[in-house]
Amino acid sequence: MEGNIMDGDTVSVEKVIPAAPEDIFALLSDAQQHSQFDGSGTVVGSKGNSEPLTLGSKFGMSMKMGIPYSTVNTVIEFESNRRIAWQTTGLAGLIGGRIWRYELEPVDGGTLVRETWDLSEDKQRFFLKRGKLPAMTKRNITRTLDRIAEAVTA
Repeated sequence: MEGNIMDGDTVSVEKVIPAAPEDIFALLSDAQQHSQFDGSGTVVGSKGNSEPLTLGSKFGMSMKMGIPYSTVNTVIEFESNRRIAWQTTGLAGLIGGRIWRYELEPVDGGTLVRETWDLSEDKQRFFLKRGKLPAMTKRNITRTLDRIAEAVTA
């Protein structure tokens, strides 16, 4: 295993993407597109309207990790073209609470994008931080950032 890849309750990966923050943010704030750039292969599709996400937006995701399941996501952080984060729960809020956060910073050559998996409010935090899941999540985030780069530079 790759040593301790969690920084407290988070795993983060950064990538400079040769695109404007507005282009990347437009992709991130469109829940209908999440399955297109998801690097984990678990996001099947979105449920709900196709309006761009804003603070307080709720959207559902059809997921599959072995078996199909659904999540409800609420946008809890939003700064246009700079930051968006949503908190994911399932089973009517009985499980979950993890936060997926994207931070965008203009830099020479494009935009520094940081994706963070934040377990600080997750009801299963104790279990999720152990085993292979943090390392797998780091690999999946890396793939997600690569797919975002492909999508916005195509």
